[in-house]
Amino acid sequence: MTSELDKMRAGDWYCSMDPEIDAIRTRVFDAVHRHNMALPSERGNMHPALRAVIAAAPESARIEGQFHLLYGENMFLGEEAFLNVGCVVLDSGRVEIGARTMIGPKAQIYCADHHRDPVLRGQLIERALPVTIGQDVWIGGCAIVLPGVTIGDGAIVGAGAVVTKNVSPGARVIGNPAREI
Repeated sequence: MTSELDKMRAGDWYCSMDPEIDAIRTRVFDAVHRHNMALPSERGNMHPALRAVIAAAPESARIEGQFHLLYGENMFLGEEAFLNVGCVVLDSGRVEIGARTMIGPKAQIYCADHHRDPVLRGQLIERALPVTIGQDVWIGGCAIVLPGVTIGDGAIVGAGAVVTKNVSPGARVIGNPAREI
């Protein structure tokens, strides 16, 4: 029988409150808490406890405080990637953030796609879709990137934009839903 964790990793529908999945989140929340509570002078670019739970986190990648992350094992950061204060990455699916990409304060990245059937949604059934953000991207503060989205290299996402669809390389998008300008 396939575990809920295996279903999540495969992008299939799964129960998000499965005990095995919850145990991973708890371990990651502890690491995130250490990162957020550390003095910046002690934390450096990223607290070692946080770096240890992220799948790929080069030394040059930087995450500011008041960060939130669910699993870590699905987050892949490129060289010199920067996440400003208060970013949220709900990485039930794979999240790739390319080299030299800058993500503004309180920006949010979501991978969870909740079931459309209200009964199943009430049972916390969801699936994980990937989010891919290319190199040299700039995402403004309070922007939201929804599940399954790819943002191409060099794109700019305006502050407060809600990105519901793929963004072409070099494009500039603003608004809710985000649209090219």
